[in-house]
Amino acid sequence: GCGAWVSVSPVAKSDGEWQQQLSPQEYQVLRQKGTERPFTGEYDKFYPKSGFFACKGCGNPLYSAAAKFNSGCGWPAFDKCYEGSIRTQVDASHGMRRVEILCGACDGHLGHVFEGEGFTDTMERHCVNSVSIRFVEDGAPPVAEAPLRA
Repeated sequence: GCGAWVSVSPVAKSDGEWQQQLSPQEYQVLRQKGTERPFTGEYDKFYPKSGFFACKGCGNPLYSAAAKFNSGCGWPAFDKCYEGSIRTQVDASHGMRRVEILCGACDGHLGHVFEGEGFTDTMERHCVNSVSIRFVEDGAPPVAEAPLRA
């Protein structure tokens, strides 16, 4: 899956550096694991034909435009990622056990991944905060895409 096939250079910054670089909402989501309100993000209903989505914090390529789909959940949804671009950890907050997805380069909080829902053949839904990503219209990273747990 999104394994160790691609070398991602770690990005390390202090809290102060992140606060200078990011807007207050971007900082709250990416660095403090916040969540934007559903159906409010700029990429929720945005379905480009080409290009890719990168981490808003560090520019690490995360998802192709082709991986985005309409799940109706209120946040951008993707069914696969660039291999090596994302890491996961268990999130036991809010009385739930979920799998958090983080940027593999800067550890920025992207959202959560849900499995087995049947939306697409990969059986994964990466539920991502719009404020955690930015759309890059031109080009595509030269890396393969796969589900996290292929």
